[in-house]
Amino acid sequence: MSENFVPAPDVTDDDKLWSLLSYIISPIVPVIVLLLDDKKNREFIRYHAIQSLVIGIVAWVLTFALSFILVGFCVGIAFLGYAIYLGIKAYAGEKVVIPVVTDFCIKQGWIQ
Repeated sequence: MSENFVPAPDVTDDDKLWSLLSYIISPIVPVIVLLLDDKKNREFIRYHAIQSLVIGIVAWVLTFALSFILVGFCVGIAFLGYAIYLGIKAYAGEKVVIPVVTDFCIKQGWIQ
């Protein structure tokens, strides 16, 4: 964890767990989170759920598209590894920034 990182005081262990699960079991858990009123109203969970939904959909599409040339398996494994990394960071209470995805989500108004 970086020295300058200070977790938000209202982030609970439940928030961290849902955020972790959103990355690892994407896009199923993020959709469930965004359908549950008590979860989608929590800023920390919503932030990670939306990002994990976007990156999960991108991963599925790329894996499917590239599976015809046998690269899809490697792409899928790489995305899974990255999702685990992001999930661990989220469980630590950090708001991770995914280079293109975070900017896209902010510009769409989905996250702040």
